[in-house]
Amino acid sequence: MSYKTGAALVLVAGVLWSFQGLIIRQLEEAGSWTVLFWRSVGMVPTLYAFLILRGGKGSLASIQSAGATGIVAGIGLVVAMAGAIVAFQLTTVANAAFLFAASPFFAAILGRAFLGEAVAPRTWLAIGLALIGIFIMVSDSLSSGAWLGNVAALSAAFGFAGFTVCLRWRRIDDSLPFSILGALFSVIISSVAAGFAGQSILAPASDILWCLFMGVVTMAGGMILYTYGSRTVPSAELALLSNIEVMLAPVWVWIILSETGSDATLIGGAVLLSAILFNAYSGARRAVLS
Repeated sequence: MSYKTGAALVLVAGVLWSFQGLIIRQLEEAGSWTVLFWRSVGMVPTLYAFLILRGGKGSLASIQSAGATGIVAGIGLVVAMAGAIVAFQLTTVANAAFLFAASPFFAAILGRAFLGEAVAPRTWLAIGLALIGIFIMVSDSLSSGAWLGNVAALSAAFGFAGFTVCLRWRRIDDSLPFSILGALFSVIISSVAAGFAGQSILAPASDILWCLFMGVVTMAGGMILYTYGSRTVPSAELALLSNIEVMLAPVWVWIILSETGSDATLIGGAVLLSAILFNAYSGARRAVLS
């Protein structure tokens, strides 16, 4: 697989994930842990079915062979998914989505520390631009009482960065089970957390169907594409390219629900978009020249 193909898969994964905020806005009663539970319930059989259809060694054997790296990846995915849901419920979709853009910065640091992956100067420049965009965006939300949603979003970014680095640690044939483990952990943890929070995992049928749709289509589909894209794209660039999600998430809620962010959010988003496009273009150009 070429760099361009891997990058394209990651971008499509980001497009799928960008619908999360819009779908969550359709829910009537489901709390954050209830959403995570049913969404993860939808992910598990979908990912497992794909693992079987893909062929290769036995599906259960693949999951068992994930080892400690798979467990760490699964935990990182739980943090990413739970943090994202909490963030979407405590702050605007625009604010939450843009804060997820810290993930490439975390991935660059973790990838360098644990994988020895050198981060290209162009990628550091793109990450720097993304962080400037984040700062511009957060300036309003911090003073408006949305700090807990911001913390949840940053936690999600760190968890996703950890998951991304774990994908790069192992070969592609071994890393798809990481997503399955993350979904399984999420089912268990969310059911326990819902009890402590006084939430019921039961919800209106429409809420459950929306959550299952997220798990089967947007989350599982995105995870499959992202996992395959990780074969040729370095950790920091993986997280940066997938941030097309944070550009499109506010667009969907603006078109469908007329929910907009502040001027600072829009300006910060424009800076972030510039960073993503710059890195994607320079990465593809580098691959052609090499």
